[in-house]
Amino acid sequence: MWREQDVKELSTDDVKKGLDILKELGVIEIVFSGGNPLLRDDIDEILEYASRFFVTTVYDNGSMAVKKIDALRCADFVAISLDTLDSEKNDFAKGVEGSWKSAMHAIETLHKEGISVGVSPTISQLNLHEIIDFTNYFLKKEIPVWYCLYSYDNLVDSAQVFKIGRKNDELQIVEKEAMAELCDQLIDIKRKDSNVLITAKILRAMKSLFLTDERTWKCRALQNFFVIDHLGRVAGCHLRNPVASSIFDLPKVWNSPQSNALRKTYRECAGCVYLCYIFYSLHGSVLGNLQVAQEKWKSAKLLLKKDATKPLSLAKQR
Repeated sequence: MWREQDVKELSTDDVKKGLDILKELGVIEIVFSGGNPLLRDDIDEILEYASRFFVTTVYDNGSMAVKKIDALRCADFVAISLDTLDSEKNDFAKGVEGSWKSAMHAIETLHKEGISVGVSPTISQLNLHEIIDFTNYFLKKEIPVWYCLYSYDNLVDSAQVFKIGRKNDELQIVEKEAMAELCDQLIDIKRKDSNVLITAKILRAMKSLFLTDERTWKCRALQNFFVIDHLGRVAGCHLRNPVASSIFDLPKVWNSPQSNALRKTYRECAGCVYLCYIFYSLHGSVLGNLQVAQEKWKSAKLLLKKDATKPLSLAKQR
């Protein structure tokens, strides 16, 4: 994504106004991703403001985390992207020389400073047989592991809000039985260590997908989750055209006939396997959040952030 990053972005004030709108809509978690959100000069102000109202997560590739460590103290969770313990292989996958060294330094520094940091590998054919050793390496250091799954944009709308890569045959998972076995192994490890930050329900869904090519979930885009790009455009998922051309228009269109029709369309969509979308589709309801909390996952923090006078009623509108 960094190769196509747009230099134009919402101002600090507009980001804050947008966060106010999301709070009124009942959103309970915000994930700042990119590109690299830490490149913004005002990220400290944005994270401090967001953390007042939301469970706040930041994705970083490790290049800026140490420099912005004071800003990251406001986040509930920081995920540093790292795919393998092999530095050369990691730099090849990321397309940036020195990315492994930067990421490892960031993980170790933030962990030492008491910031809630985890390592986020993208499971692909490149590292499929390393994930268990990779996981155990960080668990021994008491550093959580939060997984992504290699995917790419195979649906393209003319005005999709952003793009996440093109197909790479070297990364595409072809050993499907090995992937299914990995899911079983991670379930076993998770029973012993809650720092494996993926639920058993998701792992079972992934195993079924790779063995049968069948999805055991319905996409809940524009219901349990949605995305907002750097210009403030809102879409159910990044692959689709915006439902609102501005975050400031979102309250007007949230319950519109157009949005309700889109929700039905999304539920029948089988166009991606982005793990973050799978997570929020499976766990985005109030019941789902409680299930996650029971698994001692990071979203348990939402129970501490909710206004005591509005326990969970707004969350149903997500």
